[in-house]
Amino acid sequence: MCSAPARLVLYVEDDRINLVLMEEVFRRLPGWRLECAEDGAQALSMLEGLQPDLLLIDMNLPDMTGLELLAQLRAIETGSALRCVALSADDLPDQVEAARAAGFSDYWVKPIDVMKMVAALQRALA
Repeated sequence: MCSAPARLVLYVEDDRINLVLMEEVFRRLPGWRLECAEDGAQALSMLEGLQPDLLLIDMNLPDMTGLELLAQLRAIETGSALRCVALSADDLPDQVEAARAAGFSDYWVKPIDVMKMVAALQRALA
């Protein structure tokens, strides 16, 4: 009996503590694999060799905003249909609305509630 391939998530985040926390969460999730990029340019470069099922994108990256990264993703063939979730410590209604209007499928507020995140991951890729 063959097992299903791991679902791949690319997490774009510049805060090392958040990266380590997410790595620990994914280490405990069977059937999931996490790759990390520390800025938008690295994420775009990594997409040349990856086919992630989902991108988790911090809204405040050192080289661009999450909205700018999403726009660049949508402009390239490999990124045009990717599911993307925004992550931010900011939960102002205008920011959440702007992210959804830009094409993010969801907006998660940090600090992340791990149980809610796992359920949302399953829903996002159902």
